[in-house]
Amino acid sequence: MNLHDVNQGIKKHKKLTRVGRGSGSGHGKTAGRGNKGQGQLAGWTLHPAFEGGQMPLYRRIPKRGFNNRWALFVRTVNVGELNETFDDGAEVGPETLQGALKGNYDILKILGDGEVTKKLKVAAHRFSKSAEEKIKAAGGEVIVLPGKAPVVKGEKRSKKKTGGK
Repeated sequence: MNLHDVNQGIKKHKKLTRVGRGSGSGHGKTAGRGNKGQGQLAGWTLHPAFEGGQMPLYRRIPKRGFNNRWALFVRTVNVGELNETFDDGAEVGPETLQGALKGNYDILKILGDGEVTKKLKVAAHRFSKSAEEKIKAAGGEVIVLPGKAPVVKGEKRSKKKTGGK
């Protein structure tokens, strides 16, 4: 390949193929839509899960359990990882763990796997009992952050009463 061959045949503004414009165009008569059926009509689209009348995949596969789409996503960190990552006397919280924890989460939970030798001030939404004990035994401090406010069912806003009848 030579340097002048690199952009050969590349067009910046390619014209659209005008279908249904006579037999000489190569896309005349049925305009690439076949002969009969719904597919020849304008505005008709095939359902993405349609498999030609065969039992679709989403109905063939068994469904088990329950997936709560509103459940809070809990991200966990072990005390051993905190001990390795942070210096003695450091303040640990969701903001300081931003680089270490990838992705979004609703709740940060500290678990008790590993040992703590440093005095750390740890702020998280939840702590396991062993993690809390290990942090306090090393002379550290545990701060429980408030989580997301729960939605109270059945509670409606009070309507303003207007004067009149």
